[in-house]
Amino acid sequence: MGSAYWVPMPSHQPKAQRLTFPFPGSSPTDWMDRLFLLSLLLSLTQLSSVLASTLGNVESTSIIQEDLSFRQVVPLDDDVDPLLNADHHFSLFKKKYGKTYSTQEEDDYRFSVFKANLHRAKRHQLLDPSAVHGITKFSDLTPSEFQQRLHLGHHKQKRRLSVSADPNEAPILPTRDLPSPGSALDYRQWGVVTPVKDQGSCRSSWAFSSTGALEAANALASGDLVSLSEQQLVDCVHKDGSGCYGGRINSAFEYIQQQGGIDSEESYPYEGEVGACRFNSSIVAAMVRNFSVVSSDVNQVAANLVKNGPLAVALNADWLLTYIGGVTCPLICLDSSEPRDDGALVVGYGGGSAGQLNQYWIVKNSWGVNWGEEGYFRLGWGCTGCGDYYTVSA
Repeated sequence: MGSAYWVPMPSHQPKAQRLTFPFPGSSPTDWMDRLFLLSLLLSLTQLSSVLASTLGNVESTSIIQEDLSFRQVVPLDDDVDPLLNADHHFSLFKKKYGKTYSTQEEDDYRFSVFKANLHRAKRHQLLDPSAVHGITKFSDLTPSEFQQRLHLGHHKQKRRLSVSADPNEAPILPTRDLPSPGSALDYRQWGVVTPVKDQGSCRSSWAFSSTGALEAANALASGDLVSLSEQQLVDCVHKDGSGCYGGRINSAFEYIQQQGGIDSEESYPYEGEVGACRFNSSIVAAMVRNFSVVSSDVNQVAANLVKNGPLAVALNADWLLTYIGGVTCPLICLDSSEPRDDGALVVGYGGGSAGQLNQYWIVKNSWGVNWGEEGYFRLGWGCTGCGDYYTVSA
């Protein structure tokens, strides 16, 4: 028989341990009182935090409402003077957008321009009632200065396109599979649209429109969203003026196609002025395989948007000087002879179920996030006559 091992068990139960309290000399009653006070203190702390958060939200809402009331100062009543409190609004405008002027004479002149734009905003509001017009970051610019800042260069000479210059001769896509009215498409949700950029005082919207379309096409084809270099186009495209003197969307596509690609914004960052061309063909981030003009017919714009992705667009932007938000469809779009002076990017559409009257295009601009609807604007579905559209494939 082998060895056996055993563990001795205690012959009696251990004495119960006396309950002690963390405060010397305290009794259970004292401890309960202290516990109650501690719980009350914690509750008050939590309540204070909730109140602070609530007040913070109220304050944020108040700031937003105050900002809207500042910008949307255009009275619709004919008997209300749009210049009411104009000096106060001009002071708020300068503070909000960091505006400073070198002399008092310049300040006085910009104030006179600001007041003229308040009148202009009221007129735009009457002509464009589905949008909201008022004070914008451009409210100290004359219409001529605003147009020069954004100019695409289309009025200087006839367009020279390697594709059809007439949208009526553009390739026609079948429209039988188009989504029904009331449906929505937003390529921002697909992860193929880069954040809103700011061209500054350089008239390079043509470059931003072109890169925006190619960025999306490249992302749809490769799965990688890469921000492309507008500065390369500003420095290297010398056709039709270009640079910071206005340019053409199709000229940008032609250049990228001929050069074999375009660099990334990271490797060739934006400077907002014309410099020496520094294109490096060994590190291209995207290439243009093909591009085409698109018919301005609303169904064709939609068909190309669905099939090919975001569309570059050259449009008349005179009314955007005073645009704050909403769906814009100004009467100026009825005149197809108006010059196209801004390059932008159509990234989707949305709206109600009542058809064209309530539907709109979602358009990305290159004027920074402190303009419009965080850098975007909505163009009425039936207002495709405002622009010329281009599709590109990567």
